[in-house]
Amino acid sequence: MGRMKKRNTSLLSTFLVIIALAVYSFFGLNEDPSGDNFPLQITFMDVGQGDSILIQSGDSTMLIDAGPTSASDEIISELEKNNIKKIDILIGTHPHEDHIGSLDTVIQKFDIGRIYMPQAVGTTKAYEDVITAVKNKGLVINKPVAGTSLEFGDAECVFLAPNNSTYEDLNNYSIVIKLVYGETSFIFTGDAEALSEKEMLEKGYDLKADVLKVGHHGSSTSTAKDFLESVDPVYAVIMCGKDNSYGHPHRETMEKLKEKGIIVYRTDECGTIVCSSDGENILFNVDPGSYKNGSSK
Repeated sequence: MGRMKKRNTSLLSTFLVIIALAVYSFFGLNEDPSGDNFPLQITFMDVGQGDSILIQSGDSTMLIDAGPTSASDEIISELEKNNIKKIDILIGTHPHEDHIGSLDTVIQKFDIGRIYMPQAVGTTKAYEDVITAVKNKGLVINKPVAGTSLEFGDAECVFLAPNNSTYEDLNNYSIVIKLVYGETSFIFTGDAEALSEKEMLEKGYDLKADVLKVGHHGSSTSTAKDFLESVDPVYAVIMCGKDNSYGHPHRETMEKLKEKGIIVYRTDECGTIVCSSDGENILFNVDPGSYKNGSSK
């Protein structure tokens, strides 16, 4: 009886070793299938109709936009959840309330390194509150220069836009950044529209990227065909509010993404989206969204 028990134990041990080897073989190229421990983490916060993107590269932190004023509690909560004490680079892509509405609150509550905003003056209280918060902290607003690099942890960053000093539409003042980490790359577009996209193409910038944060919440005014072909992303992220009054994302944009087989993640369907990279692999914490266009109420 004892001998038979020992033999079964031996067989069980052998079986467990085989299973372990199989699991290791399956995940061998990706030791962290969840992406939780990947050095680069990009959090596309669900702030409703607006943008707020937290990027963490090692010990360095960047925040691109801070959503509408109504989302301040959610943004502060997300930053605290990620144990953020200091924001090394704070970017207000352009002076629209759905992008800078909570920027003043972020400035007040966190230690801030450098702030970048375009040379565009807003007329809203949200913009005035940001300027007041900057002055109260004794900070200086830096103007981005397209084509120049930005130091950020182990990642490489370059400003791609704006490429002119005067635009009729505030959206085209949007700061656009390309981030490269290892063999993976990302483009964050703010609300840059077709005019700004055309300027980036004419400048001959390297626009190829694995992940594209789609401009202007998926509006038909952005993501022109030539621009999308130049970026040629594997993944697209759309930040918009559920049942927003603008009908974002628009049908024209979704059809372009679907036609090219680009995998879409969208905050109105997926909630907060976390994208992780180890320099070779890119992982998302949620399932992809659909190619349906938005519907306004």
